[in-house]
Amino acid sequence: DDNTIRLWDRASAKEIAVLKGHEEWVTSVAFSPDGNTIASASGDKTIRLWDRASAKEIAVLKGHEEAVNCIAFSPDGSTIASGSYDKTIRLWERAYAIEIAVLKGHEGWVWSVAFSPDGNTIASASADHTIRLWDLASAKEITVLKGHEDPVISVAFSPDGNTIASGSDDNTIRLWDRASLNEIAVLKGHEKAVWSVAFGPDGNTIASGSYDNTIRLWDRASAKE
Repeated sequence: DDNTIRLWDRASAKEIAVLKGHEEWVTSVAFSPDGNTIASASGDKTIRLWDRASAKEIAVLKGHEEAVNCIAFSPDGSTIASGSYDKTIRLWERAYAIEIAVLKGHEGWVWSVAFSPDGNTIASASADHTIRLWDLASAKEITVLKGHEDPVISVAFSPDGNTIASGSDDNTIRLWDRASLNEIAVLKGHEKAVWSVAFGPDGNTIASGSYDNTIRLWDRASAKE
């Protein structure tokens, strides 16, 4: 909320740099796959790109009409997806820092975006209680996944790309089969909203973070805590 991004050295746990430029709170940060660029999203309606080596701002991406909640790089690093209070997902070409598509369909704020590992599909989570899948090449909606009873806050693909996990204000994590587009499991245990979901590197474990002050680990195969 101090409008900055800070870089930290992992080994020494020391601050390396403070990136200043945003005029409102910073909501999300992401590294490009090659590690050379940092993207940040903000309540000031912009996405900013930063050079990791120099810690300098290299571009400001403007187009969203409301606060930007989330950002993600495509696996090849060429495309950035951003989601906003304006109910849209926007796609940006990293090399030229230009908007290349606006994905419309959600009826509520977009809280989270994620690329599939193969880079072909984008998943978005929204306050309209849905997850939507989009084809990157055509920028068209593929399908709408319905099941959550409240806003969906977080979405993630498994490393193999076959499963999608979503976390919601309804206190659940739901798993979806990407091929069939069916809900395959509902993970219950959290007592408050689930604000973050992530797969472990091998795809066998799912971690979820909640307003109930806990992180829970789940076995993907059995859908058990």
